[in-house]
This record gives sequence, C-alpha cells and structure tokens, in this order.
Amino acid sequence: MTSAPPLADRLDGLLFFPVTAYGPDGALNLPAFRAHVRAGVDAGAAAVFACCGTGEFHALTPEEFRDCVAAAVQEVAGRVPVLAGAGYGTALAARYARLAEAAGADGLLAMPPYLVVAGQAGLLRHYTDLAAATALPVIVYQRDNAVFTPETVAAFARTPGIIGLKDGLGDLDLLQRIVSAVRTGAEGEKFLYFNGLPTAELTGLAYRGLGVRLYSSAVFAFAPEVATAFHRALEGGDDRTVNRLIDGFYRPLVELRNQGRGYAVSLVKAGVRLRGTDVGPVRPPLGEPAPEHVEALAGLIERGLALAGAPAGGR
Repeated sequence: MTSAPPLADRLDGLLFFPVTAYGPDGALNLPAFRAHVRAGVDAGAAAVFACCGTGEFHALTPEEFRDCVAAAVQEVAGRVPVLAGAGYGTALAARYARLAEAAGADGLLAMPPYLVVAGQAGLLRHYTDLAAATALPVIVYQRDNAVFTPETVAAFARTPGIIGLKDGLGDLDLLQRIVSAVRTGAEGEKFLYFNGLPTAELTGLAYRGLGVRLYSSAVFAFAPEVATAFHRALEGGDDRTVNRLIDGFYRPLVELRNQGRGYAVSLVKAGVRLRGTDVGPVRPPLGEPAPEHVEALAGLIERGLALAGAPAGGR
C-alpha cells in the first residue's frame, strides 16, 4: 500500500470552506453538516477546510470542533484532504491542532492569535511552536492582527511543518515582496500561497499576476455551479467568462456583503439555506442578514446560475 502524496501536492483546485450547521436548539446539527460537506465534495471540491472562518471557528467549543472535524473526515472518506482551523493563543492553538489530528484531519489553517497585536518575533515563535506541536502541515493565515514581513514569511517557509501562507490582507505590494523573499531566502522549499480574501474570485486575476493560483471560495459553499464555472474560466484563460461573472455576480455580491457586519459568514450561510440545506443561523455575536438582503442574495444566485449556464433551483 503506497502512502498518500504530501498535502502540499494535493491542494490544487477549488477549496471548500463549509459552514457549520446548527439545529433549532442552537446545538450542532451534524447530519446537516455532513450533507453540506458531502454536497461540496460531490460538486468537485478539491479540499475541505472545516471549522475555519466561514465555519465559525470562534463560536465552537473544543468538543464541537472535534466532532465537526471528525464528521468531515468520515464524510469525505479520503476523497480529498480535510483541513481544520486552529487559533487563539499558542497553547489553545496547539490543543485544537491535537484535536484535529486525533479526528483524522490532513492539515491545519492557523488563524490569527486572539486579540493581541504582536511583533514579528512573537508571531514567528507562535507559529513555529504550533508547527512543532503537531504532525499536521500548517498553513498560516495572514489577516487582521497577523501581518508578516517578507523576512518572517521566509522563516516560515524554512520551518518544518509550515507549508504555505493564506493571504487575507490584500496588500499586493507586500505579497509580491513576500513571494520574492521566500524565493531567495528559502530556496528549494515548496511553499504554497492562497488568496484568502472574502469573495476571493473578485481579485483572482490580480493574484494570478503574482503567480497565486489557489484561493478559498466562499461562493462554492452555496453556489458551486457558479464557483466552478469561474474557476474553469480563470484556469483556462477565458477572460470573457471571468469578466461576465465578475460584472454580473461577484461584484454585486461583494457590494451586498458590504451592507452588513459579519456578512462574510452570515450571508454565505443564508445562501446555503436558500439552496435547500437547513444549516441554521449563525451564532452570536454574529447576526442574521436583513430580510431584504437575503431576498437580494436569492436574486443574485439565480443570476449567477444563469450566467454560469446552470439550472436554477435547489441542489
């Protein structure tokens, strides 16, 4: 029996960030979560990132986190890699890493540390200590209070167990300098880059200019037909289709998302419900989108499906 290829060689294609499902009583709804994960993999997801930002990592207890990751691993059954979030301070991040490892995950997305704004030396130690605490490969997430210098990212690339950087900041000047620093300061190391901005498709062409092909697709969670059509066009250099979907779907979606705080998660969850899977509401402190915004989202989904040449209606 041959071993599976390294995780860095398996991450290629649409990356699926499922929402976490809750029942009417607010508790986890694992059957609905399993159905959501199964639908995403059946639709062509190349990897499942469970209990990350879109999956409300911040709102889950360690036990809920463990159960969700285990459910995703069982549902995927080895068809694609499963990665899980890990965050807060170093000790808790390591605890979540061990829970994910025990649940069978293939890797980790390391979220920013909780609340603190730290210097580069402290950030470097936090992520290197996390990588040393687990056998799982780690992708570091740059955003908010975790912003790195090129030299720090080059040090990450030289650290055993850290395999990539997900950029949720959107500073392309900084990212170009990071890519250059890793290329010259960690020569020979395979290091992955991901566009991790909300609605990453909108900036797909710009990130492609820096050689960044991988991206997280929140749209895939509720409209995989649209996300797949966009990804196919972007990969194939079909700029006409890319621009048609940006103009008719993705730009209006971003403008709608910007209408409310927390909509990067709650609007995605509303979209999943609109497509026929009852994953429940978001947990506090996030709130539900306004009814008129949900109605606008429903119209956008129909438009996106039409632009992608997919049938309307539920999945």
